[in-house]
Amino acid sequence: MDTSDPSGSRSRVWWGIGVFLAGVFVWVLFFDSHSLLQRYHWQQELEATQRENAALREDIERLRTQLDRPLSDSAVERIAREEYGMKRPNETIYRVEPE
Repeated sequence: MDTSDPSGSRSRVWWGIGVFLAGVFVWVLFFDSHSLLQRYHWQQELEATQRENAALREDIERLRTQLDRPLSDSAVERIAREEYGMKRPNETIYRVEPE
């Protein structure tokens, strides 16, 4: 006589398949190199980079408009003093650093 229970064997096979599929799902969700969590982090990084890129493009456009404008004598003097530390003869410059 055969004492094996075919329905019990079948349920064990389905149970094993379910555990295997759950393991694959958890692996893909959390541990794979292209997991959903990794994709989420990549998306956040992409959005931050795009925001930074837009800000840099705005800076470039602002600087281009500054270059296109002719500079007055006072603007040239201000840039020479602030950017390059130049001074007039017999003039003493005091730099005040913020704390």
